[in-house]
Amino acid sequence: MCVDYRALNDVTIKNKYPLPRIDDLFDRLQGACVFSKIDLRSGYHQMKIRPSDIPKTAFITRFGLYEYTVMSFGLTNAPAYFMNLMNKVFMEYLDKFVVVFIDDILIYSKTEEEHEEHLRLSQKVESWWILAISKISSVIDWKVPEVVKEVRGFLGLAGYYRRFIESFSRIAKPMTSLLEKGVPFIWTKERQAAFDELKKRLTTAQCLLYQT
Repeated sequence: MCVDYRALNDVTIKNKYPLPRIDDLFDRLQGACVFSKIDLRSGYHQMKIRPSDIPKTAFITRFGLYEYTVMSFGLTNAPAYFMNLMNKVFMEYLDKFVVVFIDDILIYSKTEEEHEEHLRLSQKVESWWILAISKISSVIDWKVPEVVKEVRGFLGLAGYYRRFIESFSRIAKPMTSLLEKGVPFIWTKERQAAFDELKKRLTTAQCLLYQT
């Protein structure tokens, strides 16, 4: 389904990230004779929308009013954002044996033996990506902690991405102090702010970069 977002698109600041030229992508395939094509299912829907922007996606049908919580087809910046993300995910293999155009992935090789290895490496990226998204989703959906055990669990899961979050220790400090012996569990505004900020940082593109 594609919503008519022309009014919203007219007032949206355009993302200038370039889409690749099809003829340039074909040039990368020179010498290859074995191919595998992957078309991501509802690719745009794999990217969440910032909560504050969700109301902007509202649309009406005869069944009622709805809002998208994931990126919708028809949004002017959707192709650029998705292309940028895909390039980051497959950065290590681009122009070696992978070309990407938005949600279409082509793996190319010169021999069947080489292709088997390329598919194995591509699957490794896919497996990491599924794991990364599931972990981030778990953090985002985490409810406000009510006991120290839940604080420890949240920080442990969020800590998986600490190297991608600038000043992680400083942001998390109000929460980590609850893990110290003898500190009573009091959920202050400062700790709520730290909790919310870590969730916010985990939804940024920086946390979705392909890890090498």
